[in-house]
Amino acid sequence: MDSYGAKLNRSQSLASGLEKPSPTWKPSHSRSSSTLSSSRQIIKDWEVIDDLQVETQAGGDNLQDKTAPGICEGYLLKRRKWPLKGWHKRYFVLELGNLRYSKNQQDVSRGRVQGSLDVSLAVMSINKKTNRIDLDAGDILYHMKAKNHELFYIWVTKLQAHRQYKKNEAAHVTSGFLHTLSNSIAAGQAQRNGDVSSAGMADSTGASPGVLPSANTAVNSKVSAWLQQSHDQDTCVQELNRCHLELSEINRLIQRLQMLEAGQTLTNGDLKRIISLQNLSLEKPKKPRSGKIWGHTRTLSRVEALGMLSSSHLGSSPHLGASSSSIPDYVFSQLSPPTVTSPEGKKIQQDICAMSLRVIASLKSVHETLSQERQKLQEVWETNNIHQSNTLAEPAAARSPSHGPSSVADSAAEYFDASDDILCGSSSELSDESGLSDGSTTNSEPEEGHASATRKYRASISRTPNSVVPKSTGRRTTLPATCPDNSHVGLMAILYNNIGKDLARVSMPAPLNEPVNLLQRLCEELEYSELLDTANNTQDPYQRMVYIAAFAISGYSTATFRNHYKPFNPVLGETYECLREDRGFRLISEQVCHHPPISACHAQSDNFSFWQDQRWKNKFWGKSLEILPTGMVNVTLPRYGDHYEWNKVVTCIHNVLSQQRYLEHYGEVTIRNLKSNVCTCKITFVKSRYWGSDTNKNEVQGTVLDQSGSVIHRFGGLWHEGIFCDTLPTPKCVWKPNPQPKDDLLYYGFSSFAMELNELTPDLKPLLPPTDSRLRPDQRMLEDGKVDEADKQKDDIEEFQRERRKELAKKGEEHAPRFFKKTKDSCGRDVWLTNEMYWKLRENPGFANIENITVW
Repeated sequence: MDSYGAKLNRSQSLASGLEKPSPTWKPSHSRSSSTLSSSRQIIKDWEVIDDLQVETQAGGDNLQDKTAPGICEGYLLKRRKWPLKGWHKRYFVLELGNLRYSKNQQDVSRGRVQGSLDVSLAVMSINKKTNRIDLDAGDILYHMKAKNHELFYIWVTKLQAHRQYKKNEAAHVTSGFLHTLSNSIAAGQAQRNGDVSSAGMADSTGASPGVLPSANTAVNSKVSAWLQQSHDQDTCVQELNRCHLELSEINRLIQRLQMLEAGQTLTNGDLKRIISLQNLSLEKPKKPRSGKIWGHTRTLSRVEALGMLSSSHLGSSPHLGASSSSIPDYVFSQLSPPTVTSPEGKKIQQDICAMSLRVIASLKSVHETLSQERQKLQEVWETNNIHQSNTLAEPAAARSPSHGPSSVADSAAEYFDASDDILCGSSSELSDESGLSDGSTTNSEPEEGHASATRKYRASISRTPNSVVPKSTGRRTTLPATCPDNSHVGLMAILYNNIGKDLARVSMPAPLNEPVNLLQRLCEELEYSELLDTANNTQDPYQRMVYIAAFAISGYSTATFRNHYKPFNPVLGETYECLREDRGFRLISEQVCHHPPISACHAQSDNFSFWQDQRWKNKFWGKSLEILPTGMVNVTLPRYGDHYEWNKVVTCIHNVLSQQRYLEHYGEVTIRNLKSNVCTCKITFVKSRYWGSDTNKNEVQGTVLDQSGSVIHRFGGLWHEGIFCDTLPTPKCVWKPNPQPKDDLLYYGFSSFAMELNELTPDLKPLLPPTDSRLRPDQRMLEDGKVDEADKQKDDIEEFQRERRKELAKKGEEHAPRFFKKTKDSCGRDVWLTNEMYWKLRENPGFANIENITVW
């Protein structure tokens, strides 16, 4: 019995121990002995699998633990997530300890992944009788089943090998970190003792003239910290060590092949090792031969073909043992090229080829890593030339001319201090999230080299001082009450009870809302209206377009801290006004339609006119929610007669069912001037990479194009940090969001401008119509911290709205908006424009003196 079988026996004995009932346990209902024995048998069939141990030669190392196992991919049956009944076929790929799956092989090739799991963190259980494999990682649970015992054996072997490899890799990284840490401590101690003097000599002799010694020391320390945090050098060392191990393994396999030619046989442990190391594609290509079944011609699939194979040999083995003859023919053909007559020799020859390819891949990875390091140094050199005037602690008068940059270390400290958390996008695989719509992401791909450009933009934005906080306007700076805790709200139950329904019609509990509604959110897009003021005073049309683009991007910055609550849905006929003399504009918005929900707004200023009517479509994908706006945004600048129009991008709420949800925008925005074709603008909101980190989120880049399509201006950055344009006559940060107020997370993540939206002052209340959002009782109760009362009031308002619609339907009438009219734009689309009646009625005779509709 090999060590693998011994572990299975131990696992089986542990599983069998679970069937023994506790002495104090008594069943509440009588059960037949057959039912109890059946449950015991089911428990006994399951085995918890330990890590794979393979046979090794005497005195040899376990090379499988050091060598990366081969990739395994193919179809398995996976238990449905909801409602946990039935099985569906999914294509699984096991690579470097990570198991991911998609609907089919084509989705894998396109990078569309439905789920992934680190197998080293999961408890693995198997059931040999039913060919079941369960992987339990706590928050993730996969139930998988193979069609036959041959595939079951292969998948179990590969999963064990990948688990062992991943755990050994983690242990190796930990030991390497401790070794590096000990060396650093020792080096620091030696330097304090005066043993290391070359660094000081280099500082005194290699510094550029005019650079202060203290500044040079600070720069060297920052560069040294960057070098210690860089993992690329360690990656090179690991890849070269892996090459050494695999070359040793190739040498051993060649010797093994020579022994087989002399008549040696292949053991069961060798077979497991070969399977674990080999790249296996378990998807058998379809043959042209077909058979007639029920009058239809079809080709036997891989699962059906392998299902016809006999599994008696594997089934009779109590420890999942297998010989080469029991492996399916297609898998066997992958393990051995046809040039060798012996099956064992074929497998070894295939292993040699596979390992040789991995050695080439490792060397290629080392080459790419070194190329990236060279590119980083080149970028540092260029940054130093561009920003030479910003050298640390170096007066301009004291800087002496030289043939090269004054100090590469200075620019390195400046560059890497600003972007030390940036992950190069070229090293991350771009992949769509499971289930996200294709149409919403087709244009969210950035231009080539976007990662390097985003790093430069972000570094430039970080060097720009924060925007000056606006002077106090006398308005409130906090809300009356902090936001409630909504972690107890069963969002899953709400969605389950409304499967297949439009989420816009689903009533959500008040604790899930924030004390503003969608009409006020439209006004919130004017928080940085000064960009439109600047655009109206900019003579160059290409530069004007840059400011219009910055304004279009600034409207998304509010989503950074607003991911735990949703705005109220306005009721039909609800209105909202915003009169801001300090900002120079006034706005009116109204809910003009309920099904589908349409919100229209219009803002007027001496420097611009702004209007839009927004409609939203929702797509719920299980763990994410896509919001697709369909209306257009319009801005006119009276000084030059420009009329700009653009679309909005998709907003996606990830992890919608958990408290770790976050917002993301992706897609492409096209800004056109309907009065002139001198220039257009294209903005790309980059979709975050599936395997990337948080540092590659929220990227945005854009270009201003002339009539011929040539690029006039380039700009970019992150929509929550700012936009930088380096092609203006004076490169500068075009827009940077205002700093958040103190304790903003206690107040729904509101900005200072959002805090003021729902404020109701005594002198303003008599001037408002009774339909204004600030007079809505449930929203006001929530703002005051009366959550339970707000929830009840919200239900009453929604019920009253339904009764209003029924009354209108009985009369054969439809609701007519008071302050907006429906018309067609130049493209024939339905739009809602202001009828210019609101401000006239407000001034004379006043809303208190006219008849108004009742909405709550």
